[in-house]
Order: sequence, then structure tokens, then C-alpha cells
Amino acid sequence: MPLSMFAVTAPGLESLAAAELRAIGAKRVRAEEGGVGFAGGREMLYAANLWLRTASRVLVRVAAFHASEFHELERRARRLPWEQYALPGRAIRFRVTCRKSRLYHSDAVAQRFAGAVAATLGDSAVAEKAVSSGNDDQDEDNGDAQLFVVRIAHDECTVSADSSGVLLHQRGYRQAVARAPLRETLAAAMLLAAKWDPASPLVDPMCGSGTIGIEAALLARRLAPGRNRDFAFQRWPDADAREWTELLARADGGVVTGGIAPIVCADRDAGAVAATRANAGRAGVSADIDVREGAISSIEGRGEAGWLVTNPPYGVRMGERNALRSLYAQLGHVARAVFPGWTVALLAADRALASQLRLSLEPRMATSNGGIPVELLVGRVADSEPTP
Repeated sequence: MPLSMFAVTAPGLESLAAAELRAIGAKRVRAEEGGVGFAGGREMLYAANLWLRTASRVLVRVAAFHASEFHELERRARRLPWEQYALPGRAIRFRVTCRKSRLYHSDAVAQRFAGAVAATLGDSAVAEKAVSSGNDDQDEDNGDAQLFVVRIAHDECTVSADSSGVLLHQRGYRQAVARAPLRETLAAAMLLAAKWDPASPLVDPMCGSGTIGIEAALLARRLAPGRNRDFAFQRWPDADAREWTELLARADGGVVTGGIAPIVCADRDAGAVAATRANAGRAGVSADIDVREGAISSIEGRGEAGWLVTNPPYGVRMGERNALRSLYAQLGHVARAVFPGWTVALLAADRALASQLRLSLEPRMATSNGGIPVELLVGRVADSEPTP
């Protein structure tokens, strides 16, 4: 039976996730604010969770109906097929948001849905109250609870079941983190939005936990980002273990086993270097990444043109800007002196700081990182150092 689904993304990543969904054969793909709607069968649901690099979670639309009174909401809720998404005894959690509707109290709405679940699955299903704040791209610890997302806007109610569990950026490899870690989904989005060619070398001179380099290696190897984790849909009553196993086998069969272009991750902090090595090992790509300890000025160039992709500090705290001007200026100097003809892509929160690179950069993507508005700026380094 065809399913109506929605891939949740961080703001600005919708078009990237839409392209990913089209590439794996999803139907009726449409990007909208906050994510991408699409359709397909159970195998597409599984494939979306397995392959999406830029989405945060995949929701399945359970129902949509009008409700302006609680008795109407309760009647509709009791008709929903809760048994398709949770077995008796499994904890259930609701996240409810209400906007411009007569039903505006999210906890009261969650309570009605909890009663409907109890009527279907029994009182042993623990329904937790919802928190109206937050969003579907937000990390939270649901434990083993099945999450349902309820949206009421203009008295129209939409109920969705979360098929992912923990957010999709949690690939399973990043257990060691450096300061201000970059989400895996955002690192992948940087590479896709910048149109990095996996056949080209890549250098990250401020690698932190190594997320950009590891995501680049996963792309180059065609390794499924969700290969080494589990998902909420695997605990649904109709989960098909054989279909999932066959999907994994096909994914494994498509992995690139030959040599790939060089990927270099460097950082002056020894802890970051250790974290990168540990994370790359868990991701299965340690042999693909040359991890080095050293300052930006120690990075060596290569004969063939490639990509310098990085996430430098943003300088959001007082007193950081002067030091960061020097850092950005140094990064630009190294790019011009050591990487002529290369493409530079960096995440920036401040155009004035980015201008210190003295490179011609254009925005490719706008999103947020840790609540900070950022842009992906991309440009090509001139073939020779300009005359002062």
C-alpha cells in the first residue's frame, strides 16, 4: 500500500533531500518548508532511512482530519490504526503543536491521544505528555518510545508516526567529539550543495571531529549512512526483516571497493585529531582519510586540483573577532599560496569575517548550525597568488 511520507530537514536543506529522494526512486517528491513530502511503499520507507544523508527523520502520515472540539478530536483519534506502529506494552510519546486553532493546549491534545492509544493497545502503553516547544529536527532522548508528531493548524489535524527513532544524523560512528561538533547531516549537505566531485581530492584543515572528511569518504565509497544503526520502523508490528536484510545486501553490493581520491583531515588540536581517527575507524573509512596534526600553515598542496572544505569558528562570543580575523586571513593566504586552482567551501556566520580570506565566494546554501544562522560560501582559488 502506498505510504505518504515526509522527510524532516534543517532549514535550507530541503532541496538537497528532495534530490536524494528522487535519486532513490521516491514518487511525488515535493520540497516544502521544513522538509520534503514523498510517496512510496514500505521498501521506500526503509530506503529513505537507510540512504538519506541530509534529512533528520522520516515521518509516515497516519491521518489528517478536521477537529475544532475535543469530542471531535477524541472520536477521530480512537479510529486511528495505532496497532500498526506499536505493540501493546510499548511506550508511546506525542509531540504536539497547535497554531491558530480552537484546540490550542498541546498537553490537553496529547492527553486525548494518549487515551485513544490506551483504548486500542491497553493501559500498559505508556503515553507521555507532549512538549509544545522544539521541532522535528531537535535531538531528544525518546528511549524506546514510539514518537507520534501531531500538528493542529487552522483546526486541521495531521498525525504522523516517526519511523527513524534517534535523528538520522546519528550514524553511529561519532562517539568521540571535539569542541562545537558539526552534525553529520550538515557536513553531507555542505558537500552536496558545494557540488564536490568525489573523484577530486579533499582537504579539511580545521577538521574537529572529522565529520566533513568522514562524510566525504562515505559519499565516495557509496556507503549507506544508516548502515550501522537501527530504526523505529524495525519495531513496528508489520516490519519485514527479510525485506530490510535484502535492502542492506543490495547497499553493500554497491560499495566502491577500489581506491578513491585522497581525503586529508587536519587540526592543530591533538584531541580533535584523536577524535577524528576514532570516528573514522568506527565509520569504516580510516584507510581512506589521512589524519594529521598541525596548524593551517602546515597543510601541503597537491598537484591535482581539489577541494578545501571546512567549518571554521564563527566568533559568536565577545573578544573572539580579532583573533578570528587573523585565522580567516591565514586560511585565505594558505588557499592562495598552496591550493591555486582549488575550490574552497566553508560554512560562515559572518560575511565580514569571510571577506578576510580575500577570495571570491558566493552563497550556495543558508541554514543554521547550533542555532546560529550560517551560509555555505563557495569559490575557486585563482591559479596564481595575486600581486599585492
